[in-house]
Amino acid sequence: MLRSALALGLALAALSACGTATGDAPPPAHTTPPPVSPPPAPAYPGQTTKVLSETDAQRLLHNKGVTLQWIDWNTRGTAVVSPRDGLWTLRAAQAGGDGRLFLDGTITEIGAGYFTFEGTIRITDTPDPGRQCEDNKSWHFAVTQNRPYYRLREFEWCDGLTDYIDIYF
Repeated sequence: MLRSALALGLALAALSACGTATGDAPPPAHTTPPPVSPPPAPAYPGQTTKVLSETDAQRLLHNKGVTLQWIDWNTRGTAVVSPRDGLWTLRAAQAGGDGRLFLDGTITEIGAGYFTFEGTIRITDTPDPGRQCEDNKSWHFAVTQNRPYYRLREFEWCDGLTDYIDIYF
């Protein structure tokens, strides 16, 4: 009974807010469409990737994955290179067991046999549980000895262990 009375009271209150039948309700307001918002600003305004080697640019666009030797040489992780508005981004990851590798940032220059990456590299729980390595800076990857990959040229950047991070083409 209490529920019915409460529901009836709410319904009557809603009806009384609608105005009267004598026509004294205000005229409907004209609806204005919301303003058109500008397209999103680039993540890195004014920054572009300097492409000095079209061959290496194509290698990066069509890469065949990423590896960290502590995780697995044979099962590659993914590496996605995306050119957008003149700026190329790189996002890569590999996982195996508890070990993880992660790269995220921009490619600032692509040259003959190398590229420069500005961003974060993170390695966790490999080769030992609890290992945590992360840095955000400029990194240099290069092809050496005609190998089919770009290798990070800073090997002992974290804790003295040699990390081989390779992006295959």
